[in-house]
Amino acid sequence: MANQPKEQKVRKRRGPGRAGRLFPSSTFADALEFASAIQKIGGGSKIRRLTLFEKMGKSPDSGPSRALVTNSGRYGLIKGSYQAEHIELTPTGAQATSPDVNEATRLRSQFTLAIEGVEPFKALYNNYKNNRLPAREVMHDFVREQGVPAQDATQCVDTFILNAQSLGLVKTISGVERVLPIEHVVEELPSHPARAGEGELQPQGREVTVVPDLQVAPDWSKICFYISPIGEEGTDERKHADFFFNQLVEPAVKEFGLQLVRADQISKPGMITAQVIQYITKARLAIADLSFHNPNVFYELSLRHACKLPTVHLIRKADGLPFDLDQFRTITIDTTDVYGLYPKVETHRSEIANQVRKALANPGDVDNPITAFCPGLEVKIP
Repeated sequence: MANQPKEQKVRKRRGPGRAGRLFPSSTFADALEFASAIQKIGGGSKIRRLTLFEKMGKSPDSGPSRALVTNSGRYGLIKGSYQAEHIELTPTGAQATSPDVNEATRLRSQFTLAIEGVEPFKALYNNYKNNRLPAREVMHDFVREQGVPAQDATQCVDTFILNAQSLGLVKTISGVERVLPIEHVVEELPSHPARAGEGELQPQGREVTVVPDLQVAPDWSKICFYISPIGEEGTDERKHADFFFNQLVEPAVKEFGLQLVRADQISKPGMITAQVIQYITKARLAIADLSFHNPNVFYELSLRHACKLPTVHLIRKADGLPFDLDQFRTITIDTTDVYGLYPKVETHRSEIANQVRKALANPGDVDNPITAFCPGLEVKIP
């Protein structure tokens, strides 16, 4: 037993197989949203599970709903499983969501649950606090040394970064992202960082080239179609599209074995409209960049939504989210200051990767305006 590898010893403490994952499979922000619904709908008291989901407008037996309950429990926010008759907040979960406690107490409670209560996240925080946030590969190596299996390392790091960011623990200082101690963040309350100006600086991206292997019929299970404004060469739209493609989206989907394809890369002879529609309706995943409010993007996105296929949304902050989509999760990226954007590239990649992971995990549970308001609509794809 004394010579047993660290990873094996940790697994034995936590249980075998995937049930022994050392961290929750969602971000703390997702779980906190669910716990806050208990606080709002039930006044912080015990509430019937079915009533809670009915008030939230969600199916209590869907995969995402079960995951919400499970992950909220793993973070220590709630008591009760997805099969329990009642669900209630834990004492710390109540403090983390209560509007009646002061902001410092609420933040400390959230930190206790989101970071300190999860062994790998606590180790990452203690190792990197007061230091710059290193490359994700460095953090992968660190969590593997802590006993996290190789296949879980990327998700572990992504989730930690997003949890730390949501608590204000990751901030850009002197041009680099640093991990701040919780004491420092609490001392800064209730001040908030100033909003960036309205001016837009577009970072340069390398040119996107035609992908040669699209000449043959692709393996749709390995394709992520990028619905994006493209624009003419040299325009702001093209510079934006190339930067997002190369620096943010492509690195984020690479870990899932997906090939990112944009409309201007499809070199197969024939009507480009027919080819684009084929990619929209057959690709395993689509990522839609709503920046510039491009009409072609919304046309293509609506078709993807009608087909009830997994999609991830993102937009630059300066554009604002259209009304019809403002209730659906969209990653917002502030590109107003190039010097503020570059240090956050790794964080934005983690945000995109996290949403991709969730979309691929439950491809049948698609949440968009069409599924919400026309759940019976069926589109047959030839």
